Amino acid sequence: MLRSLLSLAFILAVSLHAQTPPAGHDHSAEMPGLKKELFAGITADDLLKPGATANSVKVVMVAAFNAANYGMNFNGYSHGKAVLTVPVGWKIDVTFINPSPIPHSAIVCEKAETKKLQIPEPYFEGGATPKHIMGQTVGKADFSFTADEAGEFALACGFPSHAVAGHWVALNISAEAKVPTIQFGDQPAKEVK
Repeated sequence: MLRSLLSLAFILAVSLHAQTPPAGHDHSAEMPGLKKELFAGITADDLLKPGATANSVKVVMVAAFNAANYGMNFNGYSHGKAVLTVPVGWKIDVTFINPSPIPHSAIVCEKAETKKLQIPEPYFEGGATPKHIMGQTVGKADFSFTADEAGEFALACGFPSHAVAGHWVALNISAEAKVPTIQFGDQPAKEVK
């Protein structure tokens, strides 16, 4: 019991520390030890692109893209500050890249689950990297799922305590949307073409 409480206290401390970076630190800088060749040429805009077939999108997620949120980010965004909106019923093909020696993964979950220490199963069938709880280091993984239900979801790191520390981007599946859009921070959403 004491061990569990100490583990929880440590995870919460890491989470709070990750959410409030000290003043004067440049968190858009590069993380040390990354295999940069794994994500050469990929930008934040690659988070959501048109798919190879009709009614599909391609998501390219790079964990530890930079030092923002202490490396717990996808393409430089964390805490849901990048919002991907996809029409209900569309297929979502995801390429997950982790250039870091620190384990990360990707899983689709309900947005509220980002507050949990561990996310056991993806919300949509097929919506996670293999062994998402263990994570992977320095590599790529692909997965696909059909977003057959509207709601507020997240593409989160499934490694324990990473989502609660902000390692997630928002994924809204919309019954009203006719085309996919992406929004970064306070910028207006833009159509994905």
